[in-house]
Amino acid sequence: MIFNRQLRKVTKSKSVFPTDDSLLKMLYLAMMDITKKWTGRRQDWSMIHAQMAVYFADCMPE
Repeated sequence: MIFNRQLRKVTKSKSVFPTDDSLLKMLYLAMMDITKKWTGRRQDWSMIHAQMAVYFADCMPE
């Protein structure tokens, strides 16, 4: 959902693309920028992991 919104934000400023390839190139470049932000780790991941271990104790590996 968030990913689609970010792509829409990029394409919204241009209402017409000369070719389908130009649209695909723009979406590809936007996707590369968006996914770079996903590599970071959440600050509170250890707390999230601990809570998930409690809720899903029988499903989570040690």
